[in-house]
Amino acid sequence: MNLELVENIANAVLYEGYMLYPYRASSVKNRQRFNWGALAPESYSRAQNGTEAFEMQTECLLEGGEETTLDVKIRFLHLAAREIGKLENPLDELPKDSEPNFHFVQTLDVNCQPYQTWQEAIEREVDLPTVHTKEDFQTQQFSFPTTRTLEPLPDENNKIVGVIVRTQQEIFGVIELRIEEVGSQKSQDSKKQVYKLSVKIKNQTAFENAGEQSRDDALLHSLVSTHTILSAKNGEFISLLEPPDGLEEAVAGCENIKTYPVLAGTEGDKDCVLSSPIILYDYPQIAAESAGDLFDGAEIDEILTLRIMTMTDDEKREMRGLDDRARKMLERTENMPDEQLLKMHGAMKGVAKAQGNE
Repeated sequence: MNLELVENIANAVLYEGYMLYPYRASSVKNRQRFNWGALAPESYSRAQNGTEAFEMQTECLLEGGEETTLDVKIRFLHLAAREIGKLENPLDELPKDSEPNFHFVQTLDVNCQPYQTWQEAIEREVDLPTVHTKEDFQTQQFSFPTTRTLEPLPDENNKIVGVIVRTQQEIFGVIELRIEEVGSQKSQDSKKQVYKLSVKIKNQTAFENAGEQSRDDALLHSLVSTHTILSAKNGEFISLLEPPDGLEEAVAGCENIKTYPVLAGTEGDKDCVLSSPIILYDYPQIAAESAGDLFDGAEIDEILTLRIMTMTDDEKREMRGLDDRARKMLERTENMPDEQLLKMHGAMKGVAKAQGNE
């Protein structure tokens, strides 16, 4: 498995839509976020009559035998509510065993830099123990605890005048893996068994008074941008987009809920599947001309880069204060060499000559 290729695509999926141009919290587009792969608590999902999912299911086919092993990893974002507190009185340092007196504000300017409320995210991964195809069922629970941290905001005199308060809510979930024999496939030298793999992810986080809670509240208890990576040893996954002859019926029997599995890695390899909430083709790749993540894979890098370059100073200040990812994107764009920008403008691609044409 080409791990670098798979991770590049998986990270693009993880942060797709994390923030959108014009990359400011005040933008309407950035007030309704995290619309792909969000698994809300089951109680909230039912209170919303299923308009918000609480489970995701990947089903795909694997060809192998008794020596075939399977690894399953799920990845998602765990959101953190970032709130801004203004201290009642400036301090030299934050107390170690208690919180200082402060009140929450929507925006606070410190050293000519605005800080504002926002939902940040922490990457989470859960790995299942390696399984053999002869095992037919495995389940694993996972959880991440509630946390609360304070980051000081010192002014030009090095006096702490504000704090960034980050709060993450507890998340509890379950992964279920099922392996079922569905037939066999003949090859030149052997006859291999075909297995249907089913990976179900459920958000079972306790969420009280779910019918009275907002979507933003539910997102803090949700798995966001959830996707699954399956890798096999001594076995090969079967493309659901272009199945071999004889396996069309087995492919049609795969039920995928809120996710779309495709082959991933180097083209031609069949040892890895990426199942994401975004529709992809087999062997997706990041364009070589891309200088870095712009969090909007459906857009054109050149257009977004030029738009960032035309922002006013005030707009760039707001973008810089959004979070570290926005700040790094802005710095990368402002320092981009001309030759990198020219690469985005266009690229010549080789075209294979159609068979039978002169």
